[in-house]
Amino acid sequence: MIGSELDDAVARSAAHLRSRAGACSPTIAVLLGSGWGALAHAVRAPVTMPYADLPAFPRPGVEGHAGWLLLGQIGGNDVIVLSGRQHTYETGDAAVMKGALRTLAALGVRTLVQTNAAGSLDARLRPGELMLIADHLNMVQRTPLVNEQGAQRFVDLRDAYDPALRAAALRIARERGVALHEGVYAWMHGPQFETPAEIRMLQQLGAHAVGMSTVPETIVARQHGMRVLGFSLLTNMGCGLEDAALSHAHTLAAAQAAGQQAVPFLEAVIAALDV
Repeated sequence: MIGSELDDAVARSAAHLRSRAGACSPTIAVLLGSGWGALAHAVRAPVTMPYADLPAFPRPGVEGHAGWLLLGQIGGNDVIVLSGRQHTYETGDAAVMKGALRTLAALGVRTLVQTNAAGSLDARLRPGELMLIADHLNMVQRTPLVNEQGAQRFVDLRDAYDPALRAAALRIARERGVALHEGVYAWMHGPQFETPAEIRMLQQLGAHAVGMSTVPETIVARQHGMRVLGFSLLTNMGCGLEDAALSHAHTLAAAQAAGQQAVPFLEAVIAALDV
């Protein structure tokens, strides 16, 4: 969808969410990637609806991405939780989540918390641990803003991942004894995994983790003035760094196992956000 068609879908989606929200007035949205889905159980008094009821939202087609939206509370904060995303590799469209994010902005969301599962490129960052995203590499060199008009398409990404939010997350990790690394996330198109040569290239470019999502959503969020906080759940070492073969089934299993620690930490971070 582009232009007036997308505008209409966003308006109808936002109106439907307002009609269901009641007294809930969310300023925080959480986008759940593989391994993070259990956070949905932490939402108090949730109003739940499928993406299919929201014209601006895509239909996720990857196992581990449920395609449900929840409105409710975590801690004292009103939140919207998006359980799943559609990936660029599913359709070839880097703007596939743009309608959903524009709907969040129309509802008054000012902070987007992103999560994903990723492969580690650094021997110090082990599978099962968490990485706080400090910056990203858009290796795909694709953008969700390709059909934008005028000056609004030129988005400043100097602080794509908000420094104050990152500092708060690191503080909470220290308080809870959670190993939280900070590093650069590289976006690769997928769905194939990287070759050993590509992993070596990403290491030379300064990346610490690699995955197939997140960057397009960050670009749209920043275009709409949202602050972004991002976490990667490390599920494996990059191809060629260890002997294990890579598969989507392995990624999901590792993400679900590591999520038992990651999800309570994420809940604590969201509850502590002062927005």
